[in-house]
Amino acid sequence: MRRLGCFTAWVWLSISVSTPCLAVSKSADRQGIDAHTLQAPPFNLTGKNVFIGQVELSRPLRFAVDKLANKLLQLDRAIVQPYEVFFRDGKAVPNRNVDDHSAQVAAVIISKHKIEGGIAPDAKLLSSAYSQRRQDGQPEACLATQYVARQYNSTVRAINLSFGELLKEDPRPNPKLDGNALLTLCVDWIATKYNTLPIIAGNQGKGGIPIPTDLYNGFTVGFTREVDGIYRQLDRGNLIDEPYIDRNGNGKYDLGEVFTDLDKNDVWTSGIESPVNQRRSLAIIAPGSNLSLPNLQGKFKNASGSSFATPHVVGTIALLHEYANRQIANGSWRNDARSHEVIKAVLINSADKIKDSGDGKNLGMSKTILDTLGKTWLDSEAYTNREIPLSLYLGAGQLNAYRAFQQYQAGQQASGSINAIGWDANIVEAAQYQDYIFKNPLLVDSFISATLTWDRQVSLNDKNKNGLFDIGEDFQEADINHIELYLMRSQDTDISQSVWSSVSQVDNLQHIFIKIPATGKYKLRVVFKSSPNNNLNQRYSLAWWAKTL
Repeated sequence: MRRLGCFTAWVWLSISVSTPCLAVSKSADRQGIDAHTLQAPPFNLTGKNVFIGQVELSRPLRFAVDKLANKLLQLDRAIVQPYEVFFRDGKAVPNRNVDDHSAQVAAVIISKHKIEGGIAPDAKLLSSAYSQRRQDGQPEACLATQYVARQYNSTVRAINLSFGELLKEDPRPNPKLDGNALLTLCVDWIATKYNTLPIIAGNQGKGGIPIPTDLYNGFTVGFTREVDGIYRQLDRGNLIDEPYIDRNGNGKYDLGEVFTDLDKNDVWTSGIESPVNQRRSLAIIAPGSNLSLPNLQGKFKNASGSSFATPHVVGTIALLHEYANRQIANGSWRNDARSHEVIKAVLINSADKIKDSGDGKNLGMSKTILDTLGKTWLDSEAYTNREIPLSLYLGAGQLNAYRAFQQYQAGQQASGSINAIGWDANIVEAAQYQDYIFKNPLLVDSFISATLTWDRQVSLNDKNKNGLFDIGEDFQEADINHIELYLMRSQDTDISQSVWSSVSQVDNLQHIFIKIPATGKYKLRVVFKSSPNNNLNQRYSLAWWAKTL
């Protein structure tokens, strides 16, 4: 059995131990993802009545199920209170399959502590444990994830997966991070079938990034540490680092130790340290270093790892969906707002990259985010290569819950004439395109950010025809439809005249972040370039943010 986000205590508990212990209250504040702004008036967003999921080897305690939870309530130390708990595809076994890790992950989302409260304390967390024996693995994890996604008429908006399986334990011959492991196919299938967004914790450890970090229809999260009191630098313990040199032989990473190159060629091994074909599954980073989180006894302990960055993202999703519920209830929005592709595009497009100086040219971003060497997104290959939408080190940048809300709040705008900020859920026909034309001129030297997302299609080999995954069944991947995103002057008609583009050939995501070369009228063009063997149309979501005159 494998631990992905913290990959056993000897890794995550030892990272940056000399740094003072910090609480979720800080990572949720402006020094981190700025979720507290959304929790306070006038927004008052706490995730109320939003279902979210958690799947791990074990689960948190719950009152009326576990004796220790009842005792914690009596002592007023019941900080983490899931709405429901399960074991795989059924009821939880009382007093079994519980651990500190799952409780700490849950605390980041739903902690009720007066000071160290979670990102979405009023969200309804459904938590499932899947493992009971050494041989339990991907099929059991798939079963548990499916069961969580099906709850409450399939209204679970996101599922936190802070675990994974090592490649060496995958049963395929010569396994690679190619998107074809059973669990990876499973979470992609679940995302489409149940309209939920799987959020995967990146790995830190001795090489071989675990499955399912190579998924397509959700995304993987890395974690940042503080610099001068602000979470803004990628931590050395992330999935993009190869095995470290354990100088003192204590079996854990310590400050001053360095990472090595598996193949001694200065390149990460494709399919082992990163997905095949230079594809980037790391989409966002979030705070995850030296957080003070409660264990099963309700006592706070220091914890670090991408396991605890991921629930920052899931908690933010709960806040956005609470707002969507309000907008849909009052007739302002349609159900498109609940699309997992929309939420994915919104989160990625609103991530912090380069701090804004106050003139709005950097789109109001609050922080400059650094990789482990102190370089920014503008130094990454994604900034200069049209075929690479995301940075290997930084993804699209660091999660900013308040900016995600601003991106989301701008509302849906169909193709045609659009405002400076917005999003859309739409369909493009094969060999056709959709144009999004900015109403007002875009300002020279200001950045534009645009993100296009769509699902790869995965089918279940459903042997018993019950419409559900069962142990012994597997999945079949279909080809990914190929869509491209172009930034063009409004008067131009040929994509060869584009100012910039995102044309990844291996992913189901395109991302543009580029400066406007001259003040003028511009448009975004979504082009369906797939082969005739695939679907004749493709559902997609697009989010954009620009600075207009």
